[in-house]
Amino acid sequence: MALQEIIEQAWENRALLQEHATIEAIRSVIEELDKGRLRVAEPTGDDWKVNEWVKKAVLLYFPIQQMKTIEVGPFEFHDKMSLKTNYASLGVRVVPHAVARYGAYLAKGVVMMPSYVNIGAFVDEGTMVDTWATVGSCAQVGKNVHLSGGVGLGGVLEPVQAAPVIIEDGAFIGSRSILVEGCRIGKEAVIGAGVTITGSSKIIDVTGAEPVEYKGYVPPRSVVIPGSYTKKFPAGDFQVPCALIIGQRKPSTDLKTSLNDVLRDHAVAV
Repeated sequence: MALQEIIEQAWENRALLQEHATIEAIRSVIEELDKGRLRVAEPTGDDWKVNEWVKKAVLLYFPIQQMKTIEVGPFEFHDKMSLKTNYASLGVRVVPHAVARYGAYLAKGVVMMPSYVNIGAFVDEGTMVDTWATVGSCAQVGKNVHLSGGVGLGGVLEPVQAAPVIIEDGAFIGSRSILVEGCRIGKEAVIGAGVTITGSSKIIDVTGAEPVEYKGYVPPRSVVIPGSYTKKFPAGDFQVPCALIIGQRKPSTDLKTSLNDVLRDHAVAV
């Protein structure tokens, strides 16, 4: 029986979690996630496909695991999940106190400053996960992305049909940005410090004569800063946060340039 079929059956009938074949199937899926051979979501042309059955396997992994004590030198943890190991053989640089859970994929050339990567996440080649950044469960991060200090990428396990946070190749995510609820950041986009984007956030392109609005999606090479718009409530008119697209990343801009340099190109004070 195929892995997907076993997982789907166990999802509908939790009594099957007592069976050896089911347990082995779930563990096989987590191993495939850990090695990057399976993904919770994958690109299909210009769009993304969510593999719901893989997310189900992650959720089913928790009840079959037992709590255990993990000792790392003078540090002690008590959890159901093992931590990733063998970073040298993976070609991943991990600075103390960075932590990644088993079941998260880290490609060759990834650098983890003191940060956290959760189960089901996929972090591709050459990406920097900077200090105190968090890559939530099942988040998908492309090649040569920079997640600056304190960035929070939300996790998503339930509902299983929900899309994970997706950061495409070459994006630069500014310090303390919060990206959650299945939002998608296009290739080589620049997200300014402190921007918050959810799946339902208004992202308004203000570069033309008329505003153009997106929901939870930042087009490729966009330069984005925090903004607000006026919304009417029974108690009156109030300012509500949004994100503003103020320009496009220039072809001449080095992909490794600082966020400050990119924002200065658009006359934004930094």
